[in-house]
Amino acid sequence: MRIALCSDEPYAVHQTIEDELARRGHEVVRFGAIASKKDEPWADVAEQAALAVRRGECDEGIFLCWTGTGISIAANKVEGIRAALCADPPTAAGARVWNHANVLCLSNRTLSPDVAKEILAAWFDTPAGDRGAAGVTRLAEVEQRHRGRQAGRG
Repeated sequence: MRIALCSDEPYAVHQTIEDELARRGHEVVRFGAIASKKDEPWADVAEQAALAVRRGECDEGIFLCWTGTGISIAANKVEGIRAALCADPPTAAGARVWNHANVLCLSNRTLSPDVAKEILAAWFDTPAGDRGAAGVTRLAEVEQRHRGRQAGRG
């Protein structure tokens, strides 16, 4: 799989994530600070990487910022992205099952190398399956209702 990997700031844990993705046979496509090695605006970084996922240039994404919150909010503004902020392996597995998330968001500040590997294992080893399909369908319906309302605002 091609994985969009982005962050707004460089952090040492990024190398652990890249190494684990390579070990699992994934190709990493770098965005933001992961590519430039310098601070970049989190909203812009999230948009660029999320658009790569939306367009099919990348299959999924792993996005990081200081808390993981901002980058997840920004990513979720891009249609077709279901970004989940996950601080532990069970949450990452649940995001796959119940939300069919296609972007994993993590906190640069709190992520240790060992926890990063455990979260990635839960993310990649948990298939979406059918259990969360009804919820994802309902989410699309909610999004459609609100997209129509926003389009009416001039």
